[in-house]
Amino acid sequence: MRLVNLNVVFVSLLVLIEVVSVCNGRVLSPAFYRKSCPQIGRIVRSITWSKVAANPALAAKLLRLHYHDCFVRGCDASILIDSTSGNTAEKDAAPNRSIGGYDVIDEIKTKLEEECPDIVSCADIVALAARDAVSYQFGRPMWQVLTGRKDGRVSLTSEASRDLPSGNANFTTLQQQFAGLGLNIIDLVALSGAHTLGVAHCAVFQRRLNATGKGDADPSLDPEYAQFLRTQCTTPPNPAVAVALDANSSVSFDSHYFVGLRHNKGLLRSDAALLTDPRSARVVKSFQGFHVFMANFGLSMKKMGVIGVKKGARDDGEIRKNCRVVNAAN
Repeated sequence: MRLVNLNVVFVSLLVLIEVVSVCNGRVLSPAFYRKSCPQIGRIVRSITWSKVAANPALAAKLLRLHYHDCFVRGCDASILIDSTSGNTAEKDAAPNRSIGGYDVIDEIKTKLEEECPDIVSCADIVALAARDAVSYQFGRPMWQVLTGRKDGRVSLTSEASRDLPSGNANFTTLQQQFAGLGLNIIDLVALSGAHTLGVAHCAVFQRRLNATGKGDADPSLDPEYAQFLRTQCTTPPNPAVAVALDANSSVSFDSHYFVGLRHNKGLLRSDAALLTDPRSARVVKSFQGFHVFMANFGLSMKKMGVIGVKKGARDDGEIRKNCRVVNAAN
């Protein structure tokens, strides 16, 4: 398991700067497009930053898009594929219906196809846009993104419903899901820290406000926080109403999520679950320090970003011309 000591983390980051990863036989590298499309970084950053500047809530959406892509079939942009008359795709599964940012990926892809046709995968665009969306507020890249992924050709709503972690999951379930993808407890806590951005609709956490069916809140919720949530959410819940996942800073990427969590203000059951295991609870405590959290978050994003990378064989991966549609068979 990765240590969370700050000095160890920074040493680990330095060691990883020039390292490439081999996934399913395919080499990923931060310089994968250095010769074939050297302008990729500038194009993705420019478009992403302009969109986030206009709509700060978009950072959470693009980050969540990357998460939900990687947890189903790996990081292969299968979440971008549109449903057809013969297939209901991942993006139409219940957990993905509130996902946004597809138009940003489309715009980036269109520009890259003009500059570097048939070169850059949609999966790499999703990974880079997620990093750049978070990094906008800092004015510099906050973690290294390895590139060289290929796009998948299969997208099934049933797999998204089955494989995506639930906001109502307990610690055991979360740990098993993450471990199945090669992610450890530190990764689980670090990646959960993405909840410092964004919102959740009332229906997702409503049961925590009526845990016994008699109007009693989940005892793991701070009573004042539970009362605040009741003022925001009606019964039955209004599907249009959402509450910040981090009450202190829903559009700022920071470590306030962990501070609130230790005060029993984790919005989702899956957030509160991180305090139910002594190992993850210790990590939560250490991640109250932003630099410790951010260093570990970057490492965990790098690990998540190589899950299930496609090798590029005809039956395994391709470079889609349109991120929403698989290429026509030759």
